[in-house]
Amino acid sequence: MTVFPMTAPSDADEMALGRVDAWWRAANYLSVGQIYLLDNPLLREPLRAEHVKSRLVGHWGTVPGITLTYAHLNRVIMRNGLEVMLVTGPGHGAAALNAAAWLEGTYSELYPEVGQDEAGMAALFRQFSFPGGVPSHASPQVPGSIHEGGELGYSLAHATGAAFDNPGLIVACLIGDGEAETGPLAASWQAPRFLHPWRDGAVLPILHLNGYKIANPTVLSRIPSEQLAAYLRSQGWDPIEVADTAQVHRAYAAALDECLARIERIRRGTAHGAGRPMIVLRTPKGWTGPSHVDGHAVEGSWRSHQVPLTNVREDPARLDMLRQWLVSYRPEELFGTDGGPTPSLAAWRPGGERRMSANPRAHGQVQRDLRLPDPAAHSVAVTAPGEVTAQATSVLGDYLREALLRNESNANLLLFAPDEHASNRLDAAFDVTSRRWQLPTQDNDQYLSPTGRVVEVLSEHLCQGWLEGYLLTGRHGLFSTYEAFAHVVDSMVAQHAKWLLTAGSVPWRRPVPSLNYLLTSHVWRQDHNGASHQDPGFIDHILSKRPEVTRVYLPPDANTLVWVADHCLRTHGQVNVIVAGKQPAPQYLSAEKAAAHCAQGLGVWEWASTDGDGEADVVLACAGDVPTMETLAAVHVLAELAPDVRVRVVNVVDLTRLFTPGRHPHGLSDQDFTEIFTADQPVIFAFHGYPWLIHQLTYDRPNHDNLHVHGFRDRGSTTTPFDMCVLNDLDRFHLALAALERVPRLAARLGHLRQRILDRLAEHAECVRRTGDDLPAVRDWTWHSPHPDGANS
Repeated sequence: MTVFPMTAPSDADEMALGRVDAWWRAANYLSVGQIYLLDNPLLREPLRAEHVKSRLVGHWGTVPGITLTYAHLNRVIMRNGLEVMLVTGPGHGAAALNAAAWLEGTYSELYPEVGQDEAGMAALFRQFSFPGGVPSHASPQVPGSIHEGGELGYSLAHATGAAFDNPGLIVACLIGDGEAETGPLAASWQAPRFLHPWRDGAVLPILHLNGYKIANPTVLSRIPSEQLAAYLRSQGWDPIEVADTAQVHRAYAAALDECLARIERIRRGTAHGAGRPMIVLRTPKGWTGPSHVDGHAVEGSWRSHQVPLTNVREDPARLDMLRQWLVSYRPEELFGTDGGPTPSLAAWRPGGERRMSANPRAHGQVQRDLRLPDPAAHSVAVTAPGEVTAQATSVLGDYLREALLRNESNANLLLFAPDEHASNRLDAAFDVTSRRWQLPTQDNDQYLSPTGRVVEVLSEHLCQGWLEGYLLTGRHGLFSTYEAFAHVVDSMVAQHAKWLLTAGSVPWRRPVPSLNYLLTSHVWRQDHNGASHQDPGFIDHILSKRPEVTRVYLPPDANTLVWVADHCLRTHGQVNVIVAGKQPAPQYLSAEKAAAHCAQGLGVWEWASTDGDGEADVVLACAGDVPTMETLAAVHVLAELAPDVRVRVVNVVDLTRLFTPGRHPHGLSDQDFTEIFTADQPVIFAFHGYPWLIHQLTYDRPNHDNLHVHGFRDRGSTTTPFDMCVLNDLDRFHLALAALERVPRLAARLGHLRQRILDRLAEHAECVRRTGDDLPAVRDWTWHSPHPDGANS
């Protein structure tokens, strides 16, 4: 591993490094002040207990490494005129980033109440980790940030996503050594295999080894340097180590200069065989803070992780230690009589949008409109419900192929999947693009190219993290995956949803394109892979998040799927989940009717209903493609067994329409809900997911006691498609029986009707176990009108 410094600096370099050191001391002073002080920000008077916050909340240990990195990046930005973004992985480092933004003037521009003077400094300090203020992690309120850091493991993935299709941009990524122990971060080292040398921006990882997590040493800090270097080189990186704390500014400056030179050679194509440059930075945890407290080492130990000095208000000796800590940065050299940075310090910063805290990409202010085709032009020709069979995701693939073509010139759309694009029937995209791939290829490879618009890597974490970084910097994308394995990124999407919600209240942040999921290979058609692939609970997870940003769509056929996907790709500031199957299935709605149905979100399918203009005896509701098919087949069963039963069929596409308006912006009024589902009739609801979700969405609706939901009950195995439904009581026979049991006037003949249904279920069970296939009458079922006159509109 290369180690710097190697040569003596020039006088000009010494002057620049002197300014780096002054800026670093100022940022550290401001960071300590945010953690501790309520008042007396510049110690103009003796420090007293009432000047200190009663609750000390913050993390000091990682701060000096962040401020050091920020200072040195500013030096090269100013010298070379670079555009740089900084992604900070260490969890609670917002104090350092707030300090940097305040020193650069960005904070005061965006928050005029926090000016660059003594009163503004006091406001900066008071609001930190304080009720009504800002968090200790890099939330959306922090200028220049796209990475929250509340959950560790995703900084390098976010940095990589931000670099995709951003030529000329350098994304510096500070990675904490605790974070480096996570699985997602370990996978993120694969970035060089997907980043194009000049069509994409450059990612510059800075692995910060300060030695400790919250209470334990970190793994990578204890690995010998040569072993760590060998590991990083095997992942495609060429590391430079900065470990000389006595000459840290010289060493860091030399390392950064070398990294930038290598990045330029890579962009020009003259860096043959070399890995991508990165820095391994070794500094003590809590550096420049208290050395020892009560005889225990703090600086360079886990004890500096959060608040090194506690009980400051109660203990005069601790209060004096805080004072000594603050004055060690020599604030009188850094801040003027008005409390603002001295003129020399204020001038030492990049200009305008070159400030990392003011980078417009980080604030969503650099966006290009997505050029999308007309969904109707990519629809299935449906003249009557059920007469046509198609694969919904294959039809969507044709639409996405055209979308990729329309956005080819502006590099504004990427499709992400964990090795499943073709499996999920979206392979029409490969007519116009390839999979992004920077490694060597072999003769039997397919669709691999350094510039592909489809990004496949067998890691849901990377797909999610790369897409988030891409979206947060203003571009558009879609993440398709097997439904059961979307759970791998449960915590990631929760963090992203929280970010979107908070960002929506920050006026200087522009809403970014939505995070769009396509969940396919879903629970009801995982009869071949078995129980390990059967879990529809991701939608439960999404709808437990704030309604301002969450949406779930269950299109019943191909034309509704294309309409929903088109709608989601046009939205901003949301998390959209679409669940759709990839197997051949009946098609019900023309393009025009699909558009109208999806725009409404749910509605009565009169062509499938038998209640006419009168009152329904029972409502058969459905949400999801397989539940819709089984519901329509149940209409046939009822028409055969009890033709006098009046049935209303309701299909739900937008699941959030079931909420009341006070609980979700898409919610139906009670009046509209009652007009659709009736005021007092039984509702048999066939649902794609776990049944209790529908009850959670509708618990405060009129007639909820008459709502009976059939859905996935975690009864699955390797079996036939229809048997999956039978095992979970979602099949046409159980749905029909549930309806018959709740029509009071059928009580006298219910026993006979039930037996006829049970006989069919027994026939099904015998056939499946004898032949390994579903009953021909089930397998070959097609829709036909239940109306006596045969009307099928």
